[in-house]
This record gives sequence, structure tokens and C-alpha cells, in this order.
Amino acid sequence: MYTLARMIGIGTIAAAAIALAACGSDDDKSAAVSSGKATMSAGASAAQRPATQSKGRECTAEDIGVTGDFGAAPTITIPDNCDPPAQLIVKDLIEGSGPGAVAGQQLTMNYALVAWSNKQKLDSSFDRGKPFQLTLGGGQVIEGWDQGLVGVRAGSRRLLVVPPDLGYGAGGRGIAPNETLVFVTDAVSVGK
Repeated sequence: MYTLARMIGIGTIAAAAIALAACGSDDDKSAAVSSGKATMSAGASAAQRPATQSKGRECTAEDIGVTGDFGAAPTITIPDNCDPPAQLIVKDLIEGSGPGAVAGQQLTMNYALVAWSNKQKLDSSFDRGKPFQLTLGGGQVIEGWDQGLVGVRAGSRRLLVVPPDLGYGAGGRGIAPNETLVFVTDAVSVGK
């Protein structure tokens, strides 16, 4: 299993040609990532993957189960009875305090990431015990984070359900093509 930190290093080297997005580091090096869509494919393309039967409705934030308190690794449960959402879903599970984050501010975030298609955890800064730092709106992370973390306040736990066009798009580096990503993020600090 690839960690997003490994994708970060590759994304930094190829930032001009290949834009990868990631959210953490599992070593002591600082993370630098680029936003956008990966141009390399991992596994079968969307056209090669079997079509999935629609469940008749898109999932909402209320359909996704999240347990755990701020600061602790969450458990994320993705339902089987609805389709992945086509639009970015943003929901505060725990409301923080202070001013909401705006573009250009430094954020320190903890996160857990689960892939919609197989319901498997792909990465977690909680597991590493090391939060991730980024400049909001600076193109350092996937568009789903740059858009979905606007307004987050320190102490907030926020659910982000990121459709492929705001995540990894064509996939690559351990992320399946057209994968919907489910993040639970904790805003450790905003603007510091």
C-alpha cells in the first residue's frame, strides 16, 4: 500500500508535468505537493473497469458513519446502499472556535483517508502521530482540500467527500482511477 507521502515526493519532482495531490508525510522531511490531476493511470482505466450498478441515489454526509473524538483516529464507514456523490461534500462533525480559514492561511491538519470503492484506509496522519501542514488555496493539495477546508476553524473535525475531478482524477500511485475519496480532517491550528 502506498502512503500519500511517497506520492508527495514524486509529485514534487514532476510538478510541472504531473500534478499529484496528497496530504501527509511519514518521515521527517517536509511535504510539498501539487494540486491537479495525475496523468498516470494505476490499474485499469475507467473504461476497462466494470460498470457498477446504480443504487438509485447519491450518498449524503449523513449516510457516512464517522466515530471518534477530535484528536483521535476516526473510524469511517462508507455505506453500500447509495452511490458516491458527484459533488464535493463538506460537513463539520465537531465545530471548532475562532475565525474560519481563508486562502493564504497556514493550516495544520490531521486526517484519515478511505477509498470509496473498496472502503479501505489509504493513509492517516493520526496513525503516524504527525499532523500535516499546508497553505490553504496554495495549490499544495488536491482541489477538494483547497475548496473543502475554507472556513474550517481550529478544533473542528470536518468530513470531506471528494469526487474524482477534485481529487486524483485518472488515478495513479496507489489511487484507483475515478476514485471518490473520503477524508475526516481535524484542524489542529488555523493561521499559525
